Amino acid sequence: MTALTFALHPQLEADTTPVGDLPLSRVLLMNDANYPWLILVPRLPAMVELIDLEANAQNQLTAEIARASAALKALTACDKLNVAALGNMVPQLHVHVIARRKTDAAWPKPVWGVVAAKPYDDADRARLTGDLRGALQIAVPRD
Repeated sequence: MTALTFALHPQLEADTTPVGDLPLSRVLLMNDANYPWLILVPRLPAMVELIDLEANAQNQLTAEIARASAALKALTACDKLNVAALGNMVPQLHVHVIARRKTDAAWPKPVWGVVAAKPYDDADRARLTGDLRGALQIAVPRD
């Protein structure tokens, strides 16, 4: 029997930049400069729903969502944080933490499908991921 290992879904890998790892989750920056947008992915194999996590992991994920939310709010001075675990397009369990401003392109609607994603330029992406690593006190992921 082969043991399952954590692997990031190819769509998440294509759409994001790794920020670092919290105790449970890989933190990713969505490549959409329209909205400062983090994605947390528990580094456990075969997770689809929040209820697939053991109770301790559910608590850990909640704490990590709060940690990521606080860091994003501190760095962006956003008006509102949107937190969602949808998974309709990408089945791997992941949680979106999106900093919203009343002036953003989608306000007050959800961010999906309102405007085309605007990729970060290299300098802005490097600056933001560095700021996020500092705020979250995490290092670049090893894998």
